[in-house]
Amino acid sequence: MTNAHASQNGKDNLRYERGLAKLQQIDGEGGIKVVESLASIAPDFARLLIEFPFGDIYSRPGLDLRSREIAVVAALTAMGNAAPQLKVHIQGALNVGVTRAEVVEVIMQMAVYAGFPAALNGLTAAREVFAAEAPVGEPA
Repeated sequence: MTNAHASQNGKDNLRYERGLAKLQQIDGEGGIKVVESLASIAPDFARLLIEFPFGDIYSRPGLDLRSREIAVVAALTAMGNAAPQLKVHIQGALNVGVTRAEVVEVIMQMAVYAGFPAALNGLTAAREVFAAEAPVGEPA
């Protein structure tokens, strides 16, 4: 193994560890379950899912986790075809301090840019996440 290769493996391990910590901070067990579900079919993809989005992007200093999750909820809502991922990130948003009311407002805002069907699908995903959560004294 060359020094450059060993150094790259060390960097990848740091990315992985940093990403795993960030994933757990945001999504808790939900994020880990997603990664584990990929282990048998695409372990390299599971590793990349931790290293790039969470180890590299989410770990950048430019935005706090709350702002990042608001952006992700908006983007996934606007895509209109990523309900499972949207549910994970709605839960992640709640985990990092976004309120249910803010989640709803972000999704409603997407009706302007992505259309009513995308916003309706997003609100359905939010309702499902909220219903699965223990009551927190905030109206769903």
